[in-house]
Amino acid sequence: MPQTAAAPEVLVVQPGDDDPLARFGEWFAGLGLETETVRTFAGETVPADLGADALVVLGGEMSSLDDANHPWLERVRALVRNSVSHGKPTLGICLGAQLLAQALGGRVVKGAAGTEGGVVPVELTAACDDDLLFHGLGPQIEVASMHGDAVEELPPGAILLGTGATYPHQAFRAAPYTWAVQFHPEIPPETYAQWASEFRSADPGERQRVADGVAAVAEADAGIRRVAELLATRFAELVTSRARGTGRDDG
Repeated sequence: MPQTAAAPEVLVVQPGDDDPLARFGEWFAGLGLETETVRTFAGETVPADLGADALVVLGGEMSSLDDANHPWLERVRALVRNSVSHGKPTLGICLGAQLLAQALGGRVVKGAAGTEGGVVPVELTAACDDDLLFHGLGPQIEVASMHGDAVEELPPGAILLGTGATYPHQAFRAAPYTWAVQFHPEIPPETYAQWASEFRSADPGERQRVADGVAAVAEADAGIRRVAELLATRFAELVTSRARGTGRDDG
């Protein structure tokens, strides 16, 4: 009997206990991917080499600038570099996007405008026209967001895919199969509502902005989910084609 090909595997780094793969996990499974999760919040060790076919780095409440309290952050950056160097599909989400930017020579700062939360309109650039993940999504998408740090400078050679009014580097491609998004395509409205309920800030305007986002994210979820599922599906299809040596080989 012919042997069945092994399912492609995605290694997921989960820094925050309240930010799992969520919807992306459901979509990946439905498309035949297996996932293994390294939970750094629980003390699990980030590997030095990526044995899986792809890498996803999720978000978390810690700052990408806080290596002193979270020394494993540098291990995540090193793993990103390892993944990119081997041409494996790589996706950074929120904190993961910031770590990816740092790993590849970009710069992250504490956001001058404070926490960006709720629904954020993202203008897509002309570079999306032939991008493997972002093509055909339209001139603008709405996304769910919650972050305080921001990518100030893109890595050398990175291509901006999405920009916002408050923080300009919302999505970018840093290598042919390497993407970063500052927003949270993986979460349902319930996760945002949980984060908002736990959000603390001395700035009343910031607190109100995050709180107002609960209803806004729920109301906009149909569009947010549509875009998120397209991104997840396209990433999964790329992982499968790369793992099996088939499909497009451009980025």
